[in-house]
Amino acid sequence: MQIIHRIPSVEEYLALRKVSGLSEMSVEGATKGLPNTLFAVVLEEEGQAIGMGRVVGDGGLFFHITDICVRPEYQGKGYGKAIMREIKTYLEENASPQSHAVLFADPPADQLYAQYGFTYTAPHSLGMWWKKE
Repeated sequence: MQIIHRIPSVEEYLALRKVSGLSEMSVEGATKGLPNTLFAVVLEEEGQAIGMGRVVGDGGLFFHITDICVRPEYQGKGYGKAIMREIKTYLEENASPQSHAVLFADPPADQLYAQYGFTYTAPHSLGMWWKKE
């Protein structure tokens, strides 16, 4: 397995999200959004993308960790931890003490993120989102 710091292609991105059970995104959205990635890591096995993770945001104040996923047949082998180690290193090198790094966690993935210092915001604040219908 190789750890590569690169943005996944639109095709890799959409396929990895779908196969790993994340919500599907549009080609148009991925085409527009992926180039704005601050940091990305792709795990490859024999030239095939098997996992990924991204950091988006403004690069100074706010960092949003997203798209953490691994193909089902590779899960349970520590690859999610490898992705998070790379992201945590990026944050340590680029975020200031006043910066905020956030993510949305679906259980049981919240346990993975907790290993890298992420804590729940409640009751101090609650995550909210708006989604265009």
